[in-house]
Amino acid sequence: MYKKKKILYTITKGNFGGAQRYVYDLATSLSKDEYDVVVACGEGETLKEKLEEKGIRVIKLGSSQRDISISKDIKTFFDIWKMIRQEKPDILHINSSKIGGLGSLAGRLTQTPRIIFTSHGWAFNEERSLTSKFFILLLHWITIILSHQTITVSNKTKKDISWMPFVKNKIKVIHNGIKNFEKTEKNEARQILAKNYTEKIIIYSISELHKNKGLDIGIRGIALLPEETKQKVLYCIAGMGEEKENLEKLVKELNLKKQIKFLGFLDNAKNILSGADIFLFPSRTENLPFAILEAGLAGLPTIATSVGGVPEIIKDMQNGILVPPQNPKEISEAIVYLLENPEKQKEFGEEIKKTIVSFFSLEKMLSEMIKLYQ
Repeated sequence: MYKKKKILYTITKGNFGGAQRYVYDLATSLSKDEYDVVVACGEGETLKEKLEEKGIRVIKLGSSQRDISISKDIKTFFDIWKMIRQEKPDILHINSSKIGGLGSLAGRLTQTPRIIFTSHGWAFNEERSLTSKFFILLLHWITIILSHQTITVSNKTKKDISWMPFVKNKIKVIHNGIKNFEKTEKNEARQILAKNYTEKIIIYSISELHKNKGLDIGIRGIALLPEETKQKVLYCIAGMGEEKENLEKLVKELNLKKQIKFLGFLDNAKNILSGADIFLFPSRTENLPFAILEAGLAGLPTIATSVGGVPEIIKDMQNGILVPPQNPKEISEAIVYLLENPEKQKEFGEEIKKTIVSFFSLEKMLSEMIKLYQ
């Protein structure tokens, strides 16, 4: 009789950013005849709720959080160790930096047959002190050494760590992939995004409100638009996060209340991409973002920063526009360019959609992942 393989996915936070989306897509797409799937996650309820709707069992790691806390991290380690001993997975698939180190060590101590670590971006690329960056780099290196296989979701992410000793041959690139999704009818989507301002040019971002996401740079880019253009534009931002108050303060300071709209967390954020005219992705640091893949599949012309794996999706002036990070002026100029060249909006939208369909499908990602699971 065929024995199912048991996979235990672990991730630090239980909200629904890109890393959680990755876990969700894998956990819900694997054959239930071949795999028994369990997911363990930390603070946040959205991932748990979405997985349970699909019949996936979820274990909450109450002490798991993104910020470093020695006492909580020790508790999290023992929670993971106990959980692995109890669940006895054939494959432990760990995600995100914090739980990567703790999970890989616990997996080795419990003699888990296969440990796979997916990096959704290296924390040493964020703004931190040199000391902090060194210790984080060391933690990542240990995680890779302890894991049997490490996956990076972009070539850039692999390149950033491959120079370290004994890791290059343990790393495989598997790009993020998405499946087609239902798009809301255009006028209905515009009504959801803009309500009483549907005649405006709608620029749209889907993002966690975190400093790394550079939404303040996007807002400053809107502020630099020529006055006449500025009055025609509405920048809609879907997402929640710790930077909300700071971003709202910035909007007030720049006198942009009529140009910026915070939508909060929207479960249907990707479905209403059909109502936008331009997608803006102003991140300071990134890996291979699902938001750009979704915007591309919706055929939206995209302006994005040339960080992380973004240039592996967008080729500047071929299927979108790339701008340097932390450069509001270039964002402003890119918006003006697209508005003055509607034929380029159409061309970039068509080309990015072809790119996503050809190279970034969920089927392709899943096929490559299953090879590692077997």
